[in-house]
Amino acid sequence: MKPRRSSQGNLYSYERSLARIGLDPVAGADEAGRGACAGPLVVGAAILAPGRAGMIPELADSKLLTPAARERVYAQVIKRALAWNAIVISSAEVDRLGVHKANLEGMRRAVAGLPARPSYVLTDGFPVAGIGAPGLAVWKGDRVAACIAAASVIAKVTRDRLMVAMHDDFPAYGFAEHKGYVTKEHQAALAAHGPCAQHRRSFVNVRMSAAGRPEVCLRVLHPGDPVAAGGPADPVETVDEFEIIEAADLATEVRDNRRRSTKRGREAFPAAELVEPVQSGETGRLVETVVEVP
Repeated sequence: MKPRRSSQGNLYSYERSLARIGLDPVAGADEAGRGACAGPLVVGAAILAPGRAGMIPELADSKLLTPAARERVYAQVIKRALAWNAIVISSAEVDRLGVHKANLEGMRRAVAGLPARPSYVLTDGFPVAGIGAPGLAVWKGDRVAACIAAASVIAKVTRDRLMVAMHDDFPAYGFAEHKGYVTKEHQAALAAHGPCAQHRRSFVNVRMSAAGRPEVCLRVLHPGDPVAAGGPADPVETVDEFEIIEAADLATEVRDNRRRSTKRGREAFPAAELVEPVQSGETGRLVETVVEVP
């Protein structure tokens, strides 16, 4: 099932295809805050109305929308959806379960809490066992399936509002601006003040800041995405996933790869590249470095 992506109308192709074989209503599920080192993980779920009633103007992947557009789309999704739900998983629970398990659990809760029972569930990126209905994991689902896009908007707007409110309790960290993601400004605040109650201790940059060692780097899970050396202003807006690695470990890794390339008779790669990309333990996708190493 590979719907075309050429127009906003084709965003609804998955739901239409499933409805033709009797699998409706269709729910979509997506999360926001997976890569943040502070604040909750929020999972949204949505079932859109069939036909024109369920077609949302401007609906798209929440990361591709401006904040103002997200608010407009959110209002329309809430108004037009047959059912919707948002689940908030605290930073403490993310630490206890791990990000991936918390994400899976959040999707199960979000779908289970829908006031209407779906016949089929589309999830963004990876399959979710025990979700209560047949389902399909859709790669880049928030860009190709309307119900997943709607869920992504619900999750993103809900989480952004929570992070703006959190700024009042912890003004030193700038949560209203970066929403808990790893930016230069956020890392500087961690170095100056240490972590607060909303930081995820399972993230290495938070642990190192608590120990007085804030030197960390980002490693992007999709080589070729538009991420500049030194880290982007808002990594979640430019890459799908990333992990954090200690700067010292990254420097050692790059130097080891450089030595291996030289021994093989190749020209050594620049310090910001790895000759042999490392597999991410959680997703199995290739990763690369995005920072300069001396």
